[in-house]
Amino acid sequence: MTDRIDFAALPDDFAWGVATSAYQIEGAVAVDGRAPSIWDTFSHTPGRTDNGDTGDRACEHYHRWREDIGLMRQLGVGAYRFSVAWPRVVPEGDGRVNAAGQSFYDRLVDGLLEAGVAPSVTLYHWDLPQALQDRGGWPVRETAERLAQYASVVAGKLGDRVRHWATLNEPLCSAWIGHLEGRMAPGLTDLTAAVHASYHLLLGHGLAVQAIRAQAPDAGIGIINNLSTVEPATGSEADADAARRMDGHTNRWWLDPVHGRGFPSDMREVYGVELPERAGDAGVLAQPLDWLGLNYYFPAVVAADPSGPPPFARPVRRLHVPRTGMDWEIDANGIETLLLRLTREYGARRLYVTENGSAYPDVVRPEGTVADPERTAYLHQHIAACARAARRGAPLAGYFAWSLMDNFEWAYGYDKRFGLFHVDYATQTRTLKDSGRHYAELIRGHPRRSTPRAA
Repeated sequence: MTDRIDFAALPDDFAWGVATSAYQIEGAVAVDGRAPSIWDTFSHTPGRTDNGDTGDRACEHYHRWREDIGLMRQLGVGAYRFSVAWPRVVPEGDGRVNAAGQSFYDRLVDGLLEAGVAPSVTLYHWDLPQALQDRGGWPVRETAERLAQYASVVAGKLGDRVRHWATLNEPLCSAWIGHLEGRMAPGLTDLTAAVHASYHLLLGHGLAVQAIRAQAPDAGIGIINNLSTVEPATGSEADADAARRMDGHTNRWWLDPVHGRGFPSDMREVYGVELPERAGDAGVLAQPLDWLGLNYYFPAVVAADPSGPPPFARPVRRLHVPRTGMDWEIDANGIETLLLRLTREYGARRLYVTENGSAYPDVVRPEGTVADPERTAYLHQHIAACARAARRGAPLAGYFAWSLMDNFEWAYGYDKRFGLFHVDYATQTRTLKDSGRHYAELIRGHPRRSTPRAA
C-alpha cells in the first residue's frame, strides 16, 4: 500500500468497528412475532429487486448471531454497529411490544459485551413496519411520533448497557430514493411525498433523541447521513449552479436543520413544496447531538439538467477513473474533505465514519481464501484519508467498515458483495477475505489502542 496510515493522529480509544443492518442480515422475517416491513413488501413486488431477491433468509443472523460475534473477535474489532428491526420489536409500529423480538437484541447486546465488543445501536435503518406505511408512512406526521415511542421502548430495554445510539441511518435514501426516485421502499415517485417524508424523518429524529435521553440520560446520541463531495462536470455557470443544488439536495438539506439553521431556503425554492411545519418543530429538529455519523462511498460530479426532476442536476460518469463493482467512482480524498467540512462548517464535537466500503465480485478459491485486492486497497486508502483528517483537526472517534459480511444489498439483491467475510448463501458459510485480514492487521497496528469510547 502506498498510502501510509498516520496511526498517531487517531485517539487512544479510537473505535475500530464493523457495521450491518437488520433487514440485510437477519432473515427470519416471519419468526417469533416479527411483522412485515416496507422492505418485505417492496422486495416481494415483482421487478423491484435484482433477480427478485428478498431478505427472507439473508445471512440467517437471527439464528447465527453467536457465530457472527465470533467473526468480530476474529477481526479484533472493538465496536459493532447494528440496527434494531422496528417490526420485530413493535410489529404494528405502535402499541404492543413483542417480547421475543426484544429478547433477541437483549441477548445480542449481552453477547457483544461478553466478547469485549461495544454495541452501537441504530434505531431506524429503513425497515418501517408495513402497518405504519398503510397509515401514510413517512409523509405523515404520525410516523415521526411513532418513531419516538419505539425509541423509548428500545432505549428502555437496552439503555442500561448500550451507550452509543443513532436515531436514523441515511434519511436521504428513505426520502429521496424511496419517495422521489422510487428505487427503494416504499417505491414512490412523488415530490410532495418525498419532501414531507424528509421533514418527518428529521422531526422523528429529534423526537427520538428526546425519548432516548429520557430513558438513558448518559447515552451518546447521533444521526447518520450519507454525504458526498459535489463538483460541477464543467466550468460553466449552469453546471456550477447544478453542483450547488446537488450539494443542497445531498448534504445541506440533512445537516442544516439538525444544527439549528432550518431547511435551506434555496432548496425550498427548488422543490417548491410547502413544508408541514408546526410551531416548536425547529427546536425539536435541532436537539443537541453528541456525535455525527458519516457514511461515505463516492463523490458526485454533476451537470445541469433543467428538464429533469429536482434538484435539476444529473450525475456525470467520468472516464478513466477507478470505480467499484457498484460503478461508483473511487475518491478517498472525499472522506477527508467531508470530515473536515463537518468539523469546520457544522462544529462537530465528535465524528464517526459509520459506513465506508466497496462492492466487488468475489470468488472463494479452492484453498478456501478470497483475494480481493481492490477492496483491500479501497479500505486502506480511505482509512489513511480518515487519519489525515484527524491530523488536520477532525474529532474522529471511530471507523466502522461496511460491512462485516456480504448481505442483501437492497434493490441490488445478493450480487453486490461488500463484506469483509464472504457469505455462501446456499450454505451460510462465512469465509474471511483478504480485505478482512488487512483490516485486522490495521487494528493491531494502532499502537495506542485501548477500550473504545461509547460517544
